[in-house]
Amino acid sequence: MRMYNVAIVGASGLVGGTFLKVLEERDLPIENLYLFASARSAGKEVNFKGKTLIIEELTEESFDRPIDIALFSAGGDISKKFAPIASKKGVVVVDNSSAWRMDENVPLVVPEVNPEDIFKHNGIIANPNCSTIQSVVPLKVIDDLYGIKRVVYSTYQAVSGSGIKGIEDLERGLRGEEPKTYAHAIVNNCLPHIDSFLDNDYTKEEEKMINETRKILNKKDLPVTATCVRVPVLNGHSVSINVELEREPNLEELKDKFRKTEGVVLEDDVKNNIYPLSAKSTGRDEVFVGRLRKDYSIEKGLNLWVVADNIRKGAATNAVQIAEILMKK
Repeated sequence: MRMYNVAIVGASGLVGGTFLKVLEERDLPIENLYLFASARSAGKEVNFKGKTLIIEELTEESFDRPIDIALFSAGGDISKKFAPIASKKGVVVVDNSSAWRMDENVPLVVPEVNPEDIFKHNGIIANPNCSTIQSVVPLKVIDDLYGIKRVVYSTYQAVSGSGIKGIEDLERGLRGEEPKTYAHAIVNNCLPHIDSFLDNDYTKEEEKMINETRKILNKKDLPVTATCVRVPVLNGHSVSINVELEREPNLEELKDKFRKTEGVVLEDDVKNNIYPLSAKSTGRDEVFVGRLRKDYSIEKGLNLWVVADNIRKGAATNAVQIAEILMKK
């Protein structure tokens, strides 16, 4: 078996730490693992498979060594600067920021949806937004069966989606302290405000979901709208999805298809109060789907409720899955 040299950029962050956990759990064939972060994190020790690794400061010379794949989660500015440097030295970058997602020369990949796009890369592969990832997994199944005409998203996104700073703001609120990350207290609140507002009054998060859905499903003119909301939940994003379809959906057929789809867990038994919950998704890599029902307000309409661990499937696990496919190829 061939062994690979892998790097993590942003190793000290929330997603970076989860990269380590997922890489170890899935036991990828790694010979050398290099960890990079900012100068203030350099020198920190990290345990991986019983070995102690030292985080290095990320510099322009960091990739002057044999590295096959680099998993980036250090923010868009870092990715814009260092991903091209790495790719020019033969490294395949899987980037978790929004920096490259809408670049027409960079594939945007969810392995359960469009794995064939992985090999269209020119050295950089983009990892989608966390809420987009968990949404397009069931939407791909629905589109294949019935054809999608329109999508309406309403998200309920956990504070871990803002990284450690979001978690700290929730903890501050529980102590009665003022927020430092969010515009308002997150405790006892739902904030319809994720990322900054644009001139069209949508937020960047909402625009991400709209544009990324079109790109991943290869439907550039698909009508999509979104309202993204931060809620006082520690981890696990929830999304209410309403879809208008080309053909009349058959709920039993759809449920059966979800049961057979890798990476999807159907939890849909409302008589026994069984439906996806963010608390149950934490620590899991699957996308949980439930509350399937027809939307009788329109012809051929469907509602569903989708939940996933936004740090794992919504970020780290999706990137590691891409790396796995690269290695198998």
